[in-house]
Amino acid sequence: MRYWRTPLDIDRVVLPQGEVHIIEERCKGCAFCVEYCPKGVLVMSERFNRKGYHPPEVVPDAQCVNCDLCEMICPDYAIFCLPLGAAAPARPADSVTSGASAAPPAPEGPVEPLEPAAQPSGAA
Repeated sequence: MRYWRTPLDIDRVVLPQGEVHIIEERCKGCAFCVEYCPKGVLVMSERFNRKGYHPPEVVPDAQCVNCDLCEMICPDYAIFCLPLGAAAPARPADSVTSGASAAPPAPEGPVEPLEPAAQPSGAA
C-alpha cells in the first residue's frame, strides 16, 4: 500500500490479504465490482457465462486487501472474498472461480443419503 507520508509504525503495519471468489453463473456483468474495487483486483473477462454475460475475473498477482466492497455492492451475490488461505465453500450447482488455481478438495468417503421426513400418524 502506498501512503502519502510514512507512518511512524510502518514496521508494525500488517495489511490484510484476501482472495476473491466469483460465482460466474450468477453474474449479470454489471461491472460494479470492477468499478468500485479500491485496489483494481478485478477486470471484465472476454468469455461468456451461461446467461450470455461477461463475468469479472481476478487480475493475476492482484493485491486484494479483503475489504469486501465487491461482496457488498454485487446485486446478484455473485462475488465474495475470504481471508488469504481460507478454503472456499464447495458449490456443485454454480461454478466458482477465484484468484487461486487450486480447486476445492472433493469430499472423502461415501456420501450418506438424507432420511425422508417422518409423516404424522394422523395424516391420510
